[in-house]
Amino acid sequence: MNGADMLCDVLLVNEIDTCFANPGTSEMHFVAALDRKPEMRCVLGLSEGVVTGAADGYARMADKPAATLLHLGPGLANGLANLHNARRARTPMLNVVGDHATYHLQHDAPLTSDIESLARPMSQWVGRVANAQDVRSKTEEAYTASLTKRGVSTLILPADAAWTGLEAPAPTRVQIPAAPLPETSEIEAAAAALRGARKGVLILAGLALREKALETAGRIAAATGAALFTQTPARMERGAGRVGATRVPYPIAQAVESLKAFDVAVCIGAPQPVGFFAYPDKPGLMLPPGCEVLEIGTPEHDLAATLEAIADELGAGEGKPFTRNPFNQNEIAAPTGALNGDSISIAVARALPENAIICEEALTSAGQLATLAPGLHPHDYLTITGGAIGIGIPLSAGAAIASPGRKVISLQADGSGMYTVQGLWTQARENLDIVTVIYSNRKYAILQGEMRNVGVNDFGVNARRMLDLDKPELDWCALAKGMGVEAGRATTIEEFTKLFDAALSRKGPFLIEAMI
Repeated sequence: MNGADMLCDVLLVNEIDTCFANPGTSEMHFVAALDRKPEMRCVLGLSEGVVTGAADGYARMADKPAATLLHLGPGLANGLANLHNARRARTPMLNVVGDHATYHLQHDAPLTSDIESLARPMSQWVGRVANAQDVRSKTEEAYTASLTKRGVSTLILPADAAWTGLEAPAPTRVQIPAAPLPETSEIEAAAAALRGARKGVLILAGLALREKALETAGRIAAATGAALFTQTPARMERGAGRVGATRVPYPIAQAVESLKAFDVAVCIGAPQPVGFFAYPDKPGLMLPPGCEVLEIGTPEHDLAATLEAIADELGAGEGKPFTRNPFNQNEIAAPTGALNGDSISIAVARALPENAIICEEALTSAGQLATLAPGLHPHDYLTITGGAIGIGIPLSAGAAIASPGRKVISLQADGSGMYTVQGLWTQARENLDIVTVIYSNRKYAILQGEMRNVGVNDFGVNARRMLDLDKPELDWCALAKGMGVEAGRATTIEEFTKLFDAALSRKGPFLIEAMI
């Protein structure tokens, strides 16, 4: 046994049995150790953004961390954008970042960097292994932090700590302490505020968006008249038979309008909604001035139990009534007219299979899916949480690996899809059951909208050169086929519907380029 073997054993005994990897020279002893552990599933990503995005999607669905394997500081840096999204989603993840041998650092070799400083902004926990004897305790600490702190742990593994021989007993499973509840006084204050509200709202985040927690929120809503909202859900279990929470709209004016009536807001698991950006003469906070805001619980708390405690305080405990979403998917008429975000969302909603997983980075092309979602077959919904584009394709890959037997539908804007297009190769290699819909408008439409938001309505040559994706135009069918994914192009809604229905009827990855 060496230090790398010990690291593998600690991961496996704690049920971390999937490693998304893009290794380099300093990680070869860890790669060799992984090769000796057939129970570990190793998934190669051709860019580190694929690796970290896939690990995020996996953990959101598996409710346990995946490991990642990244090469030194530059490899970690390449994955930071999707680690930012994972940090905002509070996704448990354990990054293993290789480093030079401890005695080689003094020479300042070309790939030497300050890994800790790169990792810290996107990690809840950062630690460095000192030597082979230190591997077990540091890996257990990283694993524990990923679950108790609800987020990204980054473990730095020097090459000599990995290759040095080690005599040590086999590791045992770490006991993770139960997540705590907020203070009783906070629970009582939340209940009192909702009870006395003229018009209250519960704003939910994190694990408060799972089915049972939403049912509890539904009982609170039924007892108090409160509305249910969420801003950027990492994973929301939605659909017919469940309790729905409304997304706070992205545009500032729409968000303010949707929340303007509330005089009391109880935020469970996250702070109150804020604007993604500042704009001249527009507010940064989305709730109205004068609204009483109580922020109860953090991602480290047991949010489902927090909602139960508030419900009990209100006399809305288990067995009390709540309203479930009715099923009306069969009533959706086939879409007609132009091929655009609205018609595509209707086609997707109408055909959505039961227990599907939707990974959504459609951005400006999402259409009516959020409105239709409550009446569809029960499904999971994953979306971009930190605003760093390029998560959709790898997020869907990780979700599919975590959830075999479930259909994954990836709704992907074309511009952001190009950030991690290599994820299609991983989908093909792993034969993942994913239907990817590319909204091919051949422009950064979201940025064109942001230009208009700051008062610029006429785009000149330079602006268009930075915001249009043409000259040459992207050919997503060719890109997909070049990475082993079968693909088809739709120019009408009828063509799209035919391709989408066919993709749902088969297994394995398929991409539809929708020319909107």
